[in-house]
Amino acid sequence: MDNNTYCTKDVISIIKVGKYMKKYSKLILAAVTGFVWCFECLSDVIVRSPDGRNAIKVFSSPLSYEVIRDGIMVVARSEISMTIESETLSGEGKAPEISYGKYAGEEAAKVYKKSSVNLAGNWLYVDYGDWGVRFAARNDGVAYRFETAKQGKIKVLAEASQLSVPDPAAKCWVNFTGNPGCEESYPLAMKAHEIVTHSKGEICGWVGRRYIYLPFVYTVRGKAVAVTESDIYDYPVWNLVRPNDDGKGVFKSWFSPWPLKTSVNGRYLPVEKRANYLVETDGTRTFPWRTFVLADEGEMSKFAEADIVYALARPKGKGRDFSWVKPGKVAWDWWNAFDNKGTEKGCTTETYLRFVDFAAKNNVEYIILDEGWSEKLNIWKYHPNVDVPQIVEHACAKGVGIILWMAWSQVKGNEERVVEEFGKLGVKGFKVDFMDRSDAECERFLWKFADACSKAKLLVDYHGVHRPAGMSRAYPNVINYEAVHGLEQTKWYQQDYDFMANDVRVFFLRMTAGPMDYTPGAMDNYPIGGYKGDMINPGSVGTRARQMALMALYEAPLQMLCDSPTKYEKNMECFTFMAATPVVWTATVGLGGCPDTYAAVARKAADGSWYAAAITDASRREIVIDSAKFLESGEWEAEIFRDAPDADKKPTNFIHEKKIVKAGETLSFTAAPGGGFVVKFVRKGAKK
Repeated sequence: MDNNTYCTKDVISIIKVGKYMKKYSKLILAAVTGFVWCFECLSDVIVRSPDGRNAIKVFSSPLSYEVIRDGIMVVARSEISMTIESETLSGEGKAPEISYGKYAGEEAAKVYKKSSVNLAGNWLYVDYGDWGVRFAARNDGVAYRFETAKQGKIKVLAEASQLSVPDPAAKCWVNFTGNPGCEESYPLAMKAHEIVTHSKGEICGWVGRRYIYLPFVYTVRGKAVAVTESDIYDYPVWNLVRPNDDGKGVFKSWFSPWPLKTSVNGRYLPVEKRANYLVETDGTRTFPWRTFVLADEGEMSKFAEADIVYALARPKGKGRDFSWVKPGKVAWDWWNAFDNKGTEKGCTTETYLRFVDFAAKNNVEYIILDEGWSEKLNIWKYHPNVDVPQIVEHACAKGVGIILWMAWSQVKGNEERVVEEFGKLGVKGFKVDFMDRSDAECERFLWKFADACSKAKLLVDYHGVHRPAGMSRAYPNVINYEAVHGLEQTKWYQQDYDFMANDVRVFFLRMTAGPMDYTPGAMDNYPIGGYKGDMINPGSVGTRARQMALMALYEAPLQMLCDSPTKYEKNMECFTFMAATPVVWTATVGLGGCPDTYAAVARKAADGSWYAAAITDASRREIVIDSAKFLESGEWEAEIFRDAPDADKKPTNFIHEKKIVKAGETLSFTAAPGGGFVVKFVRKGAKK
């Protein structure tokens, strides 16, 4: 039943008791395991993580689960079921077979926050014959998923994936989804909007069709939980909703039904009519994991270290070679309006040749040709002012890769043609935008295009898409995802939007699911309350040091440098450091903070150097970094960019300094409101 062949080795114990042996099941289990099992109630069925701290407990009548950390219940008993055309998979009145096993091994990760991922974990399978539910427990969290072994095709009508928070007064952080009118009455279930903090007592106030975009984070009884999913394949995205004000912290699941009729509306493919089912799919398959990342409340930055989404996702196919995948930085045109000239004057061959030369001179691996290189929404005809073949040829000669932007409406149905035509041209990949849907048809496209691109050795950056769910394990050529309220929002910035809090919270929420295309690196930096947005000369709220810190703080194997060559050339002291900051890492260590204060992380580069970075919200903070958490023994040369004393009033002011740090020392930094810092540590005496 477990299609992930990477996790079928080293079974620690298999206990299978058939229904025909039900009469003797208690005696057999007592002899084999030392305890008696009641199959009818499943009240003692539990699987624990290798370190024993995390557990998921299973019940029947109705089929449900609990999540436990250190003996403390962090998800109360929550019902689950799946309804297909012929039956409801709930286990009601049935006695299942139970088996235990473990996931083992380690996997190298080419495009990731670590050089390798520990796959270790224990699993429990509740087998009802031609379907069952697998429960997994790892040191970084727990998960469950449905698995079926039905003949032919099946239609999935519904999935009930309930989440019960033990304390209705729990503190939580949430992105509400949706933009009424953009996709009929359905939410844009993949667009991360403002992250809102809900304090005690408010969890029960979410009534009606207010959809919650995962990851959803809350703290309860001294523990922290991040709810997300892994291995979305041929299936819609999981959302949560508070159905009523019942005084309980119970959330129900909501999935976007299958689209029966769609239309083309510019960049979008909106749905005009939906079916009464979620997907028609293979009867024998595994379904997405419902995943719970777990940590102690005082160590929520450990979410940045968690591998559960990646580790539970399906691996790449046997024999598939992705050694050619090259992560890197991107000199980006759209945010800075084509070197601050505006689209009409700036979107020209000459501008792009300048971008190529700038990238080549500063060791930036790619440039992107965003919207404008072709006729409007017609990728088969170049814009008269943009000679794409000349730009690609010039870039190839300079060792710079070209990535082309395309709207989903232009690519869907033309996947092979897009890959063939532009692959022959010599581009290195695509940025596909405006999917803005969460149904299974959209998911099929994501996998189909990723596969087509992988065969042609082309990269993919999925913009305008839902949060990642581990696809990059199967297709490492998919090297980034947007799904974040990122820096592009500053072009139409609204004063009532708290960007400082948003930037901290996406570290703990959105980034728990995987890499994100936030696009940092602004050189025009404004004090809080002093910026109004600008389409031609955009800037950022907060300090220069904050923008630099985001390069290491956020995971982004394809990291777009948002500002213009002209502005970077005026700020080479900062740009040189940012351009040299790695985009993939060999180790990641959370260093502290929480969604309401600050975020801090340390990351190790392939050359052995370490980067420590932190940002704060709108408050001035003293942030202390304990180097014992990441630095090995000895002395290290530290290169520091931090806020100047007056950075709250003049955010472009920063202090650039160097000092010797001994491993184990603590470093204290005063972060301005909306500020931050970044430090590069190189072992003293190491070759540079």
